[in-house]
Amino acid sequence: MVSDGTYTAVIDRIEDGIATLEVDTEDGVSALDIEAAELPAEARTADVVLEITVVDSALADVTHDPEETADRASEAQRRFDRLSKRPPQDGDDT
Repeated sequence: MVSDGTYTAVIDRIEDGIATLEVDTEDGVSALDIEAAELPAEARTADVVLEITVVDSALADVTHDPEETADRASEAQRRFDRLSKRPPQDGDDT
């Protein structure tokens, strides 16, 4: 359960019309399930970053953060690219 407040959340998945959000809280990461229809139309996909407000244990406001979404996607791609490079082997030219 997510306490009342404003948080950064990331859409983990959307299945059968239910969006599962990973919400960054003071206690760590919590999951919050909401109707996908409550999300902005441009934000109904996994890995989208949102700013959400919870009031009385319910979603009161949600805003898509396209800049943060793009920044996180770029950083994830950079990490993937670094990890996918084969380490030099003996005899390879460096």
